[in-house]
Amino acid sequence: MVSRGKEYHVSDLSAFVAKREDEYAGALTYRVADGESECVTLNALYSYQGIGTALVLAWENWARQHHIKRLWLITSNDNLNALRFYQKRGFRLCCLYPGAIDVARRQKPSIPLWGDEGIPIHDEIELEKWLIP
Repeated sequence: MVSRGKEYHVSDLSAFVAKREDEYAGALTYRVADGESECVTLNALYSYQGIGTALVLAWENWARQHHIKRLWLITSNDNLNALRFYQKRGFRLCCLYPGAIDVARRQKPSIPLWGDEGIPIHDEIELEKWLIP
């Protein structure tokens, strides 16, 4: 995964894993730096079942216990579902990085040109949630 010019290997990140009965149902991967934590990926195998919400709450609870002051993440401009999901859970838009995905495509050419709803993918949007005022 490439974001803001940085390459991530998801298998090297810390994670929260959701299970439903004895099956994996989703995962949230994250990293920590400078008293902040970035969600790098969030995946739920079943939509609208509360899995994503449970993973974000687990990450937030863990962050509070470890005195993390800010949670944040980056998504693409076409990812309307993610923008809606995170804002409903208290995250706020804080930065726009115009053309960031166009630049990332140089490192990772497999990034598609078109995304959800036929929206061209060009920009990254940062969302944040402050845990310590």
